[in-house]
Order: sequence, then structure tokens, then C-alpha cells
Amino acid sequence: MGKMNVEPMVTFTDGSQLLVSTQYSGTGSFTCELYLSVPCKKEKLDLRVVSDHLEAPTCREAQDIAFRYAERQYPENASGIKAPPYLIWTGPNMPVEPENRGGRPERRQNGSPRA
Repeated sequence: MGKMNVEPMVTFTDGSQLLVSTQYSGTGSFTCELYLSVPCKKEKLDLRVVSDHLEAPTCREAQDIAFRYAERQYPENASGIKAPPYLIWTGPNMPVEPENRGGRPERRQNGSPRA
């Protein structure tokens, strides 16, 4: 399995965790998937998919759908499930430009403006 982002939503009494992964689909929507992580030997995890791709037009909507799905699947733990927002993964081919809120060019350490 390749690199992926995950964020724990809840830790169960047996040490397993419900994880959520959020990704931009590249087609104008976002998807979330839920995994059950069970600790095993040698610092590895046994990941089991517990949901299909939960898709929505915005990141927050996909995460809200995943949260409600988790509450339905684990009602006895619903009060302990972390609500959104969760980490997101922009994907390997989507460069994220540095933010420049002030409207001024960022300065390098030598004092010259960045191009």
C-alpha cells in the first residue's frame, strides 16, 4: 500500500482505532474512507477497510458523511468519535502554492524578493 494520510477518529478499548482518510479525487470532488487499524507485531498495522469511498463535492461534506457513517456503524462509541475537520491529502501531483496573505512578495533570507 502506498503512502496515505489517516487521522484517528476513535480508539477502542482493545487498542484498535477507527481511521479516516480524506483525498481530493482529481475530478472536482473529495472522498473519505474509513479503516479499522488493529495493532500487530513489529510496529505494523493491520488495516481493514470499513467503508466505501464516501464522496462529496467539498472536503467538509465528504468528512461530514464519513463522520455520520462512523456514528451509525459504531453507535456504542458515537459520543467519542472525533468530529471533522480531519487531515486532507492533496495528492502527489497537486502542488500547493505558498500563501501570501499580505500581498507583499516573500523575502528570501538574503533580503531579495522571491520570484
